[in-house]
Amino acid sequence: MQSRKSGLPHPPPSFGLTLLYFTVLVQAIGAWAAAPVMGYKVVAKFPHSTESYTEGFFYLNGLFYEGTGLEGHSAVLVTQPETGKVLQRLEIAPQYFGEGIVDWGPNLYEWTWQSHVGFVYDRFSMREVRQFTYYGEGWGMTRTARQIITSEGTATLRFRDPATFREVRHIVVKDGDRPVEQLNELEFIKGEIYANVWHSDRIARISPQDGRVIAWIDLTGLLPDDQRINAESVLNGIAYDAQHDRLFVTGKQWPTIFQIVLEKEKHAKLQVR
Repeated sequence: MQSRKSGLPHPPPSFGLTLLYFTVLVQAIGAWAAAPVMGYKVVAKFPHSTESYTEGFFYLNGLFYEGTGLEGHSAVLVTQPETGKVLQRLEIAPQYFGEGIVDWGPNLYEWTWQSHVGFVYDRFSMREVRQFTYYGEGWGMTRTARQIITSEGTATLRFRDPATFREVRHIVVKDGDRPVEQLNELEFIKGEIYANVWHSDRIARISPQDGRVIAWIDLTGLLPDDQRINAESVLNGIAYDAQHDRLFVTGKQWPTIFQIVLEKEKHAKLQVR
């Protein structure tokens, strides 16, 4: 059979179906392909209290700020990195399970797990300035220059107006086409959102524009199992010193805060279904 335009033989009918199948397969592989995985190197260690059930964590002006959880044990701590000495401590009312914290101007925001109540403190005196309310659960918290970003244990991250705490927009975090659930503690670093995933030894690097996972940081082996108090002593806590480009990570009731540097891509995995 000849083609009227080219004079060349027509491809067999099955060729078109094969080409279509191949195109769809390539598109599917692109959607399923997992983000690249990075390694790490520990460059320094700092003391961390094994009584601190870390839910919020950031670095500011030479100090670590930490929000801890569990009813009856929740607190906001300001500590000296080199010694672990507690410089300020604010106990939270025992009915609240403290969660993420973030600085905003002269204030510090903290919210709670399931009570739908959050607090704004004067960061210097730790005096309560006001309270706010919200729907859903409170998990992690970080910020850009204009908005607060929160997680709620799902694949959704919400961008909020600091003045009202109302949602401005949200993104759904995905690795390829797979939603990444149970996002926890957050940090905003060089235009990306870094997120712990509950009960995982990986940190997701996320695009704030569309929720795409740019890369994973695999922290497997960072803290030996025999140094974990129990099954809930999981990786949770990311802090960044922008002035000196230092990245810190820790976990719930871990004895150590680790300063790490990221290593080049370890491997790129294909998500198998």
